[in-house]
Amino acid sequence: MHPVTAIAPNSLLEPSQLLPFEQLEPSLQQRFQQAWQPGSPLPSVVYPKTQEQLSEVMKLAKANQWQVLPWGAGSKIHWGGIGKPVDLIISTQRINQVIEHAAGDLTITVEAGITLAQVKEFLAPHNQFLAFDPAYPNQATIGGIIATADTGSWRHRYGGVRDRLIGLSFIRSDGEIAKAGGRVVKNVAGYDLMKLFIGSYGSLGILSQATFRLYPIPKHSATVVLSGNPEAIAQATQTLLNSSLTPTALDLRPQNDQILLIARFQSISLSVQEQAKRVFDLSQALGLSAQIYEQQEESQLWATWQHQIWETHPQKVICKLGIRPTEVVNLLLKIEQLAQVQSQCVLHARTGLGILRCNQIRSTQLLELRSYLTSHGGFLSVLEASSSLKQSLDVWGCTGNALKIMQNIKHQFDPDNLLSGDRFIR
Repeated sequence: MHPVTAIAPNSLLEPSQLLPFEQLEPSLQQRFQQAWQPGSPLPSVVYPKTQEQLSEVMKLAKANQWQVLPWGAGSKIHWGGIGKPVDLIISTQRINQVIEHAAGDLTITVEAGITLAQVKEFLAPHNQFLAFDPAYPNQATIGGIIATADTGSWRHRYGGVRDRLIGLSFIRSDGEIAKAGGRVVKNVAGYDLMKLFIGSYGSLGILSQATFRLYPIPKHSATVVLSGNPEAIAQATQTLLNSSLTPTALDLRPQNDQILLIARFQSISLSVQEQAKRVFDLSQALGLSAQIYEQQEESQLWATWQHQIWETHPQKVICKLGIRPTEVVNLLLKIEQLAQVQSQCVLHARTGLGILRCNQIRSTQLLELRSYLTSHGGFLSVLEASSSLKQSLDVWGCTGNALKIMQNIKHQFDPDNLLSGDRFIR
């Protein structure tokens, strides 16, 4: 039975909650078509307003064996592999309320469809924030951030999604509502199922609620940008990593045939000023150029870097990279040589993780770069690209021994393979 025929008479949903694919915004249609086989039948889109409605829709999908694609606002739906034809898109965008804010405990529980921007606005009067800086920050939903494990430069200080997530609710592939974790920071009851959902790309269940730990908004912020000889940049990076300084971000970026080392400090004014001065002194000792940015100028600097990576381009290719932290400078020196294209790249010094953006690149060039990375203990995964480029290579490039384990987990959670088919785990 077609989803429109089955869902339309259902008294739980209003007609405005079920849309044909053609009525989606053109940008959403384009993103979807980058990640699914060309010529596939176009799915309907359903917008539940409550967790209970979401559960009922998934029960119908299970009964009719529909292929389901979960998404929030769809800002990263084009990430990942080429998926199987989809019968129904289930969007959590209208499940978007703040459930509970325990300001004294620095925790918040929200529904999965709320955007990070909305959470930021809600928390601002309480002088607290949720320490994520993901791709497409104005559109990214909380569920999407968890599903793609999408963090950015703040990972250096605050850790990844797994370090801030303390509980979640989700809809199983059979439509039942399940929970993992809790609403308090020190919760050790039961198995830590919620960690499985981080980076699962909607393949295990549909996220409906999440609880996070929060942090006070820093009173002051400054960024020190070092540039100069690559060997000195590498030495400065290791010195900062081994020091007692506490940057919230420590990134490396190529720019105009140079490598920039970027240290961001966010705390009380005296602490920020002292730490920025120590980095400046280090730059002088190593013969590096240094510039300190503060206040509005600093905010604009980070916004510009974010835009350079994620701005729209018809032939944009986005890859997630990983390499040993000791190799990050060498990787930046190799990228232009190997890819032979104009690119933007950011690597996080502590983890060796990062993002590479190219406006034009061939699959053979990506495979060459992946070969270099794997030979140095790293990886390359293609997040965004045209469907034709994705079909010409293995998007994930998984060569480890965890694939069978992930396939078994997928089968346990979704035995009929209804959720995000082939987008992540085949």
